[in-house]
This record gives sequence, structure tokens and C-alpha cells, in this order.
Amino acid sequence: MRGDGARAPAAVQANIEASNRSPRGAIFYRVARGRLGAGARPPVPPLVGPAPLPVALSMPSPWSQADHYENFPVGSWLLPAAQRPAVGALYRFARYADDVADEGDAPAAARHAELDALDSAVARLGRGAPPGHAAVAPLEAHARRLGLPTELLSALLSAFRQDVDTTRYPDYAALADYCRRSADPVGRLMLRIFGIARPDDDVLSDRICTGLQLVNFAQDVAIDWRRGRLYMPLSELRAHGVLEADIDAATRHGSPSPALRALVRAQVERARAMLESGAPLAARVPTRLAWELRLIVSGGLRICDRLAACGFDPFGARPALGARDAPALLAGALRLRGAHGAALSARIRP
Repeated sequence: MRGDGARAPAAVQANIEASNRSPRGAIFYRVARGRLGAGARPPVPPLVGPAPLPVALSMPSPWSQADHYENFPVGSWLLPAAQRPAVGALYRFARYADDVADEGDAPAAARHAELDALDSAVARLGRGAPPGHAAVAPLEAHARRLGLPTELLSALLSAFRQDVDTTRYPDYAALADYCRRSADPVGRLMLRIFGIARPDDDVLSDRICTGLQLVNFAQDVAIDWRRGRLYMPLSELRAHGVLEADIDAATRHGSPSPALRALVRAQVERARAMLESGAPLAARVPTRLAWELRLIVSGGLRICDRLAACGFDPFGARPALGARDAPALLAGALRLRGAHGAALSARIRP
């Protein structure tokens, strides 16, 4: 542990407190939808498209003022100080783009226009030119220095575009494709920030990130339903004998049917398997990043446990992490360290 373990309990507490203050949806968890926080969360900048940077940084937008909740903070004080600025810049980019897709009352055309502007800025960054957009400019120096693949940023943007128009997923393959673009790029970018670009590590990172996103989908099914979205495969609704009307009724009354509970359970079990199969990544990365990953995975598994404990009912009360979860999160991280994930199966439901 090289002395890092002594700071772990305080870091767990700080992570939980930060997650309760930080925007929902992110980087690592909705990692675009969910999923990235910080020991002290960087504020979401009020940005507007391709306006000159000094103006853009001072102008409000119709989508950047939302408050959020995130389970799994990324970029915490467990990470070395040298990496935090790049992580913070990545967070701000993803948080802003996610809000463009999700928040406020802007029409779809305006959201697409702003996401197109972001994509053009990322393309300019990839060509070595100044990005010319206030949400992308903070990434420029880090992208140049670290060689961050801009195609991963573009993949995130493609998922955010999808969020504007797509509200249902016919099967798990379609949902997994969304996760591949909305969640997995963030994990790969985090690895690149640490100078890691091994294909096997990317696979494990993808499993963690997709697993976290699936946890969030199960946890937030009622929240998403109120937004007109459903992140559970329609084919699995049919297989469990669940109608969309059942989800609507559970959201309104806070009481899911047995069939709906079974459907949520299937989503949680898939998420758990994903997280467990990706956990060995922590044994392959530098120590402080390893502890961050173990705590993140531990947090995801803790939410799975919470959902199981409430009978797979995220409608009556949304499971969330609190300060009292700190000992359990640390214990989970220590168990993952002891096992190095080697005893965890790689079972992933198709």
C-alpha cells in the first residue's frame, strides 16, 4: 500500500460527502449520466457554444444550472495531485455536455446544435488546432501532453446526442452499445491520464464503467421514467411480463409489482457481474488509482446490496450512499485488494 492505506478511511468519507454535493450523472457513472466527482467538486461552468472564450465563460446557458447527485466520485484526493487537473477538465467537459443533452428546457434542435459545436471543437483539438469552445479549451493542454484520444471524447458526444432523441432500448445489445459510448470512454480516458493503454486493461475498465452505469439505471429507474426515458431493455420487460404501465404505476405510487421487482433484480445482477468481472483492473494500475477503483467498485456493489435489501424496489426510496456507508465501502475495497479480483467470475449476461 506504500502508506496510502492509512489515508483510506478519511478518503472514503470525503468521497461520500463529495458525491452528495456533486452533479448527478457522469463521468464514471452516467459516467455520462453519471458519473464524476471530486474531493472538492469543481463547479460546472456556465458555458455557451462557440462564443469567444471570455464571453462564453461568463454567460449562463439553459442547461448548465442544474443540480445533480452522483454516487461515485472520480478524481478524489486518492488520486495524485499531478493527475487531478486533467481529471477535472475531463469532468467539466463531460458534465457540461451531459447537461446540454439532459437539463433545462431547451428544444432538441438547440441541444443538437450545441453538441455539434462541441464535436467540432473536439475535431479541431484532434487536428492540433485550438478547439475554440469554452468547454473543450481546458482539455487542450492535457490532451496534447497526455495524448488523449479525441475519438473517445467524440464517442461520449455521440451518446449525449442519443440522449436527446432516444428514450427506449429494444434489447440489451442496444443498451450495451449506448454504455459503450456513454460510460466506457471515460474509464479509458482515465487510464490514458495515467499513461496506461493496454487493451486488456481497457476491457476491464469497460466492464467497470458499464457496470456502474447499469447500477445507476436500476437505481434511477423512477427518475428516468419521469423524464420520459427507460433504460431497461424492452425485450426483458416482455420476458418478465412487465408493461410500461407497470413502471408508470410504480413511479406514481412507489410500489412495484413482483414482476417489476424481478426485472429490476435481473438488471442489478447483470450490473454486479460486470463490476466483479472488471475488479481485477485494480491489481494492474498504480497504487492510488487502484484504491480509487476499488472504492468505486465497492460503491457500485454497495448500491447493488441496497437494492437487494429493499426487495429490488427503487421506486419507494432511491438507494443512495451516505456517511454511514464509509466503513462498508472501505471493507469492500480491502476485500477487493485481498482478492485482486482473481476469485471473481467473469460471468456477464448477454
